[in-house]
Amino acid sequence: MRISDAFQKTLQRVQEIEARVRELRGEAAQPMPNRFDTAFIAPVGFPAGETPPPGMQIRPRVQAWEPVVAPIAARYHLDTALVLRVIEAESGGDPRAVSPKGAIGLMQLMPETARALGVSDPFDPVQNIEGGVRYLSHLLQRFGDLRLALAAYNAGPGNVQRYGGVPPFPETQRYLERVLG
Repeated sequence: MRISDAFQKTLQRVQEIEARVRELRGEAAQPMPNRFDTAFIAPVGFPAGETPPPGMQIRPRVQAWEPVVAPIAARYHLDTALVLRVIEAESGGDPRAVSPKGAIGLMQLMPETARALGVSDPFDPVQNIEGGVRYLSHLLQRFGDLRLALAAYNAGPGNVQRYGGVPPFPETQRYLERVLG
């Protein structure tokens, strides 16, 4: 069974459970959107209907993860293209990537961050994406600004707090440019 097939079956089961919970609560049935990237009116990321600028085209190796990324990104109110850009910047789409600092997988989760997020296997693409998107969503809620959330994802939230904004690290500056353009 392919990852996407297993994921689709799991997603379908989650939707069935959510529908049953709504039924038990007496809430009106809500049709599920056909496409996950339209599930929310204004997901955080690139403006609705816009694609990243031409210099920010996503490589096919990264774009191939879109079927996995889209439902996870929608669940956390993040734009699919934004999450794909983070994957592009973090690992280039390699689920087996390990950085010199020890970050692991597609979204380059540090082992302690992965554990805190409940990711038992950071090399598992679905777990890694789920954990990375959940962490990015948390940072966005914490800092209230996409640039600051991305800077915290790259340099750590402590550095964003310490500098009162985007840290002056060249690596973080390049990271923001790669993700946001």
